[in-house]
Amino acid sequence: MSQAAISFRGDESLKRSFDSICDQLGLSNSTAYTLFMKAVVRERRIPFEVKIDSDEEIRNKAIQAVARMRATTAESGVTDMPLDEINAIIEDVRDGR
Repeated sequence: MSQAAISFRGDESLKRSFDSICDQLGLSNSTAYTLFMKAVVRERRIPFEVKIDSDEEIRNKAIQAVARMRATTAESGVTDMPLDEINAIIEDVRDGR
């Protein structure tokens, strides 16, 4: 099988991290790229999920996060803050205080 050179540009820091992980796995980065390409060809898709959450998924995650925060504050005995206090804190942060 003949060899082909593949060249592309990428973030230097990301490449160093990638190289380090490959080294820990006992692979060259060339071998890791080959594994990735073979998986794409074999599966006829990117072998991992690449997606952007829908607005509904983002909203649901936010609702779940708020519910977790409320449960945590209730468990710790902290009472709810009134909306005007929350807004005052936000304004302080925006004003750089």
